[in-house]
Amino acid sequence: MKYSIVFPGQGSQSLGMLADLNSNFSVVGEVFQEASDSISVDLWKIINEDQEALNLTENTQPIMLAAGYATYKVLSEETSLSPVSMAGHSLGEYTALVASNSVSFFDAVQLVRKRGELMQAAVPSGTGSMAAILGLEDALIVEICKKARINGVVEAVNFNSPGQVVIAGEKNAVSHACELMKEAGAKRALILPVSVPSHCSLMKEAASEFNTYIGAVDFHTGNVKVIHNVDADFGSDIENIKDKLVDQLYMPVLWTNSVNKMKDSGVERLIEVGPGKVLTGLTRRIDKSLSASAIIDVSSLNSTIEEISNA
Repeated sequence: MKYSIVFPGQGSQSLGMLADLNSNFSVVGEVFQEASDSISVDLWKIINEDQEALNLTENTQPIMLAAGYATYKVLSEETSLSPVSMAGHSLGEYTALVASNSVSFFDAVQLVRKRGELMQAAVPSGTGSMAAILGLEDALIVEICKKARINGVVEAVNFNSPGQVVIAGEKNAVSHACELMKEAGAKRALILPVSVPSHCSLMKEAASEFNTYIGAVDFHTGNVKVIHNVDADFGSDIENIKDKLVDQLYMPVLWTNSVNKMKDSGVERLIEVGPGKVLTGLTRRIDKSLSASAIIDVSSLNSTIEEISNA
């Protein structure tokens, strides 16, 4: 059985996550200690004690990177892995690059911390917004966003699955777009509890600053191919990978296309590694012929190992 490994991004975090794996595998604590040392912040304490701090993007990003990588380390130490490819949703793309040995974990933690700080600073608090639109065609959502721009920036930014797209931009424009989406027949237009409008043109200045920062970080040719969000394709070389990571800050996440790319390469199963089951749910909506499962605790870890071993 051919499979790909995928890593979740922001939104999958929860207070107390990874408790079961941490109780059974010492590598979880070791990974979080390295991450905490890298940026001088006690990330494990935040996970267990501070919901507000957990949801600050400058903390969420290194925490989700560490959580995904710790889970991957547990899996890779318990069984032999041979994925066809890897991918990650938004921030999860960095976890995929670490797992594929394209960039060191230590460097990646510092990189995503900086990414989070730049994103947080790019838009004044309370002026940005994101919303999930359910039940409309992608092209119609893009068209409606264009109409709503009379109130400011609003763009389709996450193409998560057929009938599920996230829009982002300035608060008033996003609210106006949501009203227009409902008028056009959307099942739901739900404002998300975030303050940073990710993957839209409001992040261009942050991307410009991030470009300078990422240029100084060592990347390598990884041992597993990674599919990138901005074009649902593999990186051609190290500079191309860095360019895609910069572009990802202000360009849409093409997740539906990314999953289809995996399917086209012969993949039959997606294994979600890290907190939550968001990508597992999206996979089933994108292509019902693909199977998917998430590793969130010891029980799901053992089930996944059994499936890989028997394939």
